[in-house]
Amino acid sequence: MSEINPNNSAPAEDNGEEKDWAAAKAFFDNLKTNKPRPPKPRYAVTIAVSSRTLFNMVAERKIYEEEGLEKYVAHQVEHENEPLKPGPAFPFVKALMNVNSRLRELYPDSEELFDIVLMTNNHAQVGVRLINSINYYDLTIERFCMTGGKSPTGYLKAYMTNLYLSKDSEKVTEAIEEGIAAATMFMQETDKENQLSDTQLRVAFDGDAVLFSDESEIIVKKHGLDTFFEHEKEFENKPLAQGPLKCFLESLGKLQRKFYAKNERMNCPIRTFLVTARSAASSGARVLKTLRSWGLEIDEALFLAGAPKGPLLQKIKPHIFFDDQMFHIDGAKELGTISAHVPYGIGQKYHKGKLIEQPAKKE
Repeated sequence: MSEINPNNSAPAEDNGEEKDWAAAKAFFDNLKTNKPRPPKPRYAVTIAVSSRTLFNMVAERKIYEEEGLEKYVAHQVEHENEPLKPGPAFPFVKALMNVNSRLRELYPDSEELFDIVLMTNNHAQVGVRLINSINYYDLTIERFCMTGGKSPTGYLKAYMTNLYLSKDSEKVTEAIEEGIAAATMFMQETDKENQLSDTQLRVAFDGDAVLFSDESEIIVKKHGLDTFFEHEKEFENKPLAQGPLKCFLESLGKLQRKFYAKNERMNCPIRTFLVTARSAASSGARVLKTLRSWGLEIDEALFLAGAPKGPLLQKIKPHIFFDDQMFHIDGAKELGTISAHVPYGIGQKYHKGKLIEQPAKKE
C-alpha cells in the first residue's frame, strides 16, 4: 500500500528527479545548438526506433551475416564519416519532428511532445557513424540505447516507450508480449515510392488485431463470415477489447487535442486513418462505437469489405501503415506504402485465409 503524503508534496525521489531534470535542462539550454532539448520522458510520447529502421543498413547487415561481427564493426568505423541512407522509419521520424515544431510554437514550455529514442543492439563502436548520420540529416535524437549484441527490448519500459519499431520480428513479438505497442517495419518498393506530406503526420491503422483484439478475427477464421456478421450485430454495443496499438492511437489523440484546444483542428499536423477489411453495414458500427467508448477519435474510417488495401493507401500516403496480416503489408508496400507488421493474434497462423502448417514441436 502506498503512503499518503500529508503535505501533498512530491515524494523525495520525485523531488530528486525534478532537480536532476532541471539541471539537465539548464545544461542543454546553455549549449550552443539549434536543436531543441528532448522532453521529459514522463510526459513525452516516446518512439523507439532501431538503427535498421531509421537507416538503410542492408549492405552493412550483409557484411555482418557473411563476414561476422568484427568485420562489420571495422566497416562501420572505416565509413563512419559517410552518412547512412534513410530507412523505412526515416520519413515517419521527420514527420514526428514537424509535429514537435508546431507544438512548440503553440506551447513553448510543454513537455508533451514526441521523443525519439534510437534503440539498437549495435555495439558502441558503431555509435559514431549513427551519430554522424543523425547530425547529417539534422534529426533530433538525443537518447540512445546501444546494447552490444543483446536484445534491447528489456529496456523499452525503462525508456517509457509508447511505440517500438524494428526490422527484427522476434524483438517486436517480445515487446508486444510485454504490453508495448510494436511493429516490424518494411520499406516500400523504391520504384513506386509515394511523395509523403512534409507538413502532416499521417498514420493508418488496421482494426482487428491492431487497434482492437483479435476476438472477432477468431470467429471469422473458425466459423466463417456469416457467423462473424451475426456475432458483431449481437454485440454491437459491447466494446471490443483493446489491441496492441490502441495505446499508440491514444497517445496520438492526446497530442491532437492540444491543437484542437488552440482552435487548430483544421490545421492539425496529425491525421489518423482506420483502414479495415470490415464492411460498414454488416460490422462497422461496433468498431466506431468501441472507439467512442474509449474516448478516441479517428479522422477517417475506410471500410473496404474485403477489397485490397493497397490502392486506398496509395491515395492516403501514410508515413506508416500498421496491419497484422502480411498479405496486406505486401500489397501495400508493392504500391509504395511504408508498412509495419503487427505480429499479434490468430492471423499469424493464416496466410490469405489458409491455415499455415505449424512446425512440429520437438520432444
